[in-house]
Amino acid sequence: MLKKLHHYNSKICWTGNSGQGTNHYNSYKRNLVFSVHNKPGIEISADPAFLGDAEKYNPEELFLAALSSCHMLWYLHLCASNGIVVIQYEDDATGTMEEDEKGGKFTEVILHPRVTITDSTQMAAANALHEQANAFCFIANSCNFPVKHQPVCTYQ
Repeated sequence: MLKKLHHYNSKICWTGNSGQGTNHYNSYKRNLVFSVHNKPGIEISADPAFLGDAEKYNPEELFLAALSSCHMLWYLHLCASNGIVVIQYEDDATGTMEEDEKGGKFTEVILHPRVTITDSTQMAAANALHEQANAFCFIANSCNFPVKHQPVCTYQ
């Protein structure tokens, strides 16, 4: 099979220079703006545990968002391809990051998708498609730990 390559570009710009640069650990803010050409920028900071601004998104939250949204997009595709009509989808993703003297890494992410479908006879099939979505998710496939999911399916 011919492999397709997809290329992505983004830009970050540090906005946290308080006038002294990185003169010492507490002399600068951990703020930045993430942008992609022709799209609005997103203000980001470090997690407050690392002296970041609690009112801004942090990279760890964006990582969870990337995993959760990639899973959702694959899941919706698979449902549509299998004749399952989804009318609502929400996920409260949770992640655990372990920090030590060498740095840190995520050791676990659990997705908690709550899906509403239109046909009660398809609930088992709808739940089973989360496994397939997980297997296809580009972001989950890039992780060095398994991404788990605990779906709840209802019908309306």
